[in-house]
Amino acid sequence: MEKKLIKYCNDLIKRHKIEMIDLKCIDLTGYLHHISLPVFPNILQKLLSEGVGFDGSSYGFRKVENSDMILIPDLSTAVIDPFRSTPTLSFYANILLTDDKRTPFSQDGRYLAKKAEAILKKTTGMDKSWWGPEFEFYIFHKVRFDTRTASSFYEVEHEEEFFKNAYHAANPFDVYDDFRDDASKLLKQFGVNVKYHHHETGERGQQEIETYFTDLLTTADNVITVKYTLFNFARQRDLFITFMPKPMYQQAGNGLHLHLYLTKNGKNAFYKKGEYGSINEQGRYFIGGMLKHGPALSAFTNPSTNSYKRLVPGFEAPVALTYGRGNRASAIRIPKYVNNQSETRFEYRPPDATANPYLCLTAMLLAGIDGVVNKIDPVKEGYGPFDKNIEDDSIKDHIHFLPRNLAEALDALAVDHEFLRRGNLFTDELLDQWVNIKQQEIKSIGTMPHPFEFKLYFNL
Repeated sequence: MEKKLIKYCNDLIKRHKIEMIDLKCIDLTGYLHHISLPVFPNILQKLLSEGVGFDGSSYGFRKVENSDMILIPDLSTAVIDPFRSTPTLSFYANILLTDDKRTPFSQDGRYLAKKAEAILKKTTGMDKSWWGPEFEFYIFHKVRFDTRTASSFYEVEHEEEFFKNAYHAANPFDVYDDFRDDASKLLKQFGVNVKYHHHETGERGQQEIETYFTDLLTTADNVITVKYTLFNFARQRDLFITFMPKPMYQQAGNGLHLHLYLTKNGKNAFYKKGEYGSINEQGRYFIGGMLKHGPALSAFTNPSTNSYKRLVPGFEAPVALTYGRGNRASAIRIPKYVNNQSETRFEYRPPDATANPYLCLTAMLLAGIDGVVNKIDPVKEGYGPFDKNIEDDSIKDHIHFLPRNLAEALDALAVDHEFLRRGNLFTDELLDQWVNIKQQEIKSIGTMPHPFEFKLYFNL
C-alpha cells in the first residue's frame, strides 16, 4: 500500500509540477500549523523515513526541556492546495517521538482517532463509526477586536439583517448563496463532499454546510479542512468567517452538530424496525453512555468559555441531557425524517467548532462504547425519550442538564474520566495538560473587565 501511495503522490508531483510539500497538523487546542519544504528527488521517501523535526512545546504538547518531536506525512491525505500561489502538495501529518522506535505521540489526535476505532471493534464487535457534521458559521464583511490593558472591544459588521428567523432564507436576501456554492466546489477539490448548504437561523449572516458521512479519522481531518478552506476563501473575498459558538448577543449560536451511527458486517448496527426512532438496544446503550458522560464530555465537545454563551435555553440550544425524536432542545435528537435502515442514526447537538475534533470525536466514541459495554439504558437512567418541550411541567423537574460554564465542565471531567482511559487513550498527561490550558483560559476571561461591565458599573 505504501508503495502505491508513494507512486500516486510522485505522479501528482510530476503531473502538476509541484514545487512545495506542505505538512499540516493541529496543536492541542485545535489551531492549525504547517511547515513547507521545497521539492527535491525522493522527498517523500525521505519524509517517510526521517520526517521533519519541530518544537512540540510551541504546539502546547511538551515542556521546553523535552520538546523535540517529528512530523511524518500521511500520504493518503494528499491534496493540491488551491490557496498557495506556488504549486503545493499538502498532507496531514502524524506526530512521533524522537526515541529509537519513533513511538507515536500519545497526544496526537490522529493517533487517538485510529486507536479509538480499534477499541470499538475489539470491545463491541462493531466495524466502524460513521460521522456526519453540520458546520454552522457567520460571515461578516468587517471585523475589529482587541484587548489591551486599558481597552477591550469587538465590532462586527454584516451585510444581512433579517427581521426574523432567517432559516433557509432565499436570494436575493440570502447574500452568500453563491459563496456557499463556490466553497462547496473548493471542498470537493479537498475530497470533502457537501451534502447541502443553506442560510441558517441567525439573522445577521449565519450559514450552514453539511457534509456526508465518513469514518472518525476522516471526519476529524475534514473538520480541519472545512475550516481551512472557508477561512482562506473568505479572506480572498475580503470577508471574515467565524465558527465562534456565540459571536453576537441575542443571535443564534454556531454548533457543530454530529450525526452518528455504527456499522457491523457493513450494515447499520443501530437499526431495528418498530423500536422508538428505529434505534435498537445497542443504539440505546450507546446513547445512554453519551448522555451519562455528557457533563464530562463537555470539556472536549464545548471547550471554550464562549461555548456556554450558546448553550442557554432558547435559540434551539441543546441544553438538556435527554434524547427524543426531532427535539432540538435535547442533546441527542433522532431525526424524524430518516425512515430507512442504512441512514438510521442520532445527532449529538452540543458540540461546537472550538473543539479539537480528534479529541471531541474520540471522547464521544469512548462514551458510547462505555454505554454499550456497561449496558447503560437511557430510559432507566431517566434520559428519555422525551418528545415534549423541556419546559413542560410534566418533565422539567426530572431532566438533567449540561454544565452551565467551562469550569463546571472541567469539574465534571475531574470526577468522571475513567471511560476515557479505555485502551489508555486519554492518558493522565493528556488530561492534565488539557485541564491546565482550559483553566488558564477561564482565569484570563474571569479577570478581564468586560465592555458591558462599563455600561453597568462605570457611573454607579
